[in-house]
Amino acid sequence: MNSFQSKLPEVGTTIFTIMSSLAVEHNAINLGQGFPDFMMSEELTGLVSKAMNNGFNQYTHMNGFPLLRERIAEKVEKLYQTKINPEAQITVTPGGTYAIYTALTTVLNKGDEVIVFEPAYDSYIPNIEINGAKAVRISLQFPDYSIPWNEVQQSITANTRMIMINTPHNPTGAVLTENDIEQLRKIVAGTNILILSDEVYEHLIFDNLQHQSILRYPDLLERSFVCFSFGKTYHCTGWKLGYCITSPELMKEFRKVHQFNCFSCDTPKQVALAEYLQNEEAYKTLGSFIQQKRDYFRKLMQATPFTCIPSHGSYFECYSYDFTNEADKDLAIRLTKEYGVASIPVSVFYKNGEDNHVLRFCFAKKEETLLEAAERLQKIK
Repeated sequence: MNSFQSKLPEVGTTIFTIMSSLAVEHNAINLGQGFPDFMMSEELTGLVSKAMNNGFNQYTHMNGFPLLRERIAEKVEKLYQTKINPEAQITVTPGGTYAIYTALTTVLNKGDEVIVFEPAYDSYIPNIEINGAKAVRISLQFPDYSIPWNEVQQSITANTRMIMINTPHNPTGAVLTENDIEQLRKIVAGTNILILSDEVYEHLIFDNLQHQSILRYPDLLERSFVCFSFGKTYHCTGWKLGYCITSPELMKEFRKVHQFNCFSCDTPKQVALAEYLQNEEAYKTLGSFIQQKRDYFRKLMQATPFTCIPSHGSYFECYSYDFTNEADKDLAIRLTKEYGVASIPVSVFYKNGEDNHVLRFCFAKKEETLLEAAERLQKIK
């Protein structure tokens, strides 16, 4: 076999796979990877069976089941008071991560620069680099993980093609404010800079805060790809279904890439989701449902040697520590092996491995799971 040059020479197995495997090996409670351990809606799974039994088992439209796109557009108008054309601006994708990759592949060329905020979801930088572009990394300000907008302004060059934002943020649970959106607007005004907004946790937002979706701002949406996940919204991460919303012009180009990479997504699940989206309470109550789990876990963690860094959204909350000088990755491995609780070290979300002694825990679990995990962590020495 002829040798070839890797397109991602620095990329190995993800930390999520490593920690999940370690959790299985040591029979640990897995608070690392972001997936629930409780059942999803029986109504929604029933609707999938209904769709299958009604014959919706062949390819649907490349852009997504038409009725589902219409229902998404209706939801956007109700939530964000923005009219979206379901035919020209919405494409259903096999997950939010796919939508992000496709958006980047649609517009990036060799030599382009993309501003990325770290700690960053682990797919961002490899997605940028595999397209021949350069990730310009800016660290969020520790410990509140806010964006240093002055540094963003200073990082803009003639090659800046895109700014990537993520709210609610993974891994930290930080959320953007109206002031953040105003700062972003000032920076891109009068430029050709595009925006990619990862909003897969749009409904998992807490403390009566308002989700600052790019969809609220038509002037920004014109230059943005906004990516979402049904899996995160409805606790069915294994379904791998999401969608992307953008301007008609950008969506035309997005679909050129999409049609040869995926072509069409799971039909019966799309049919089911189209019907289930009529149940507005199902997504309007998600934030309070998950916040109860955050608050419960936070209370339990007060009896451990960790210090909470408050999360305002997502499945996650970060905790700092000073009871040991161990690197966060070493501590995460030790906690899995010795105490039976798996977490994710936040340093892995920085390309340079910046270590602020912080671990990320997923609290989207059953109460008994969280209780058992906290009781184990309370024994740490």
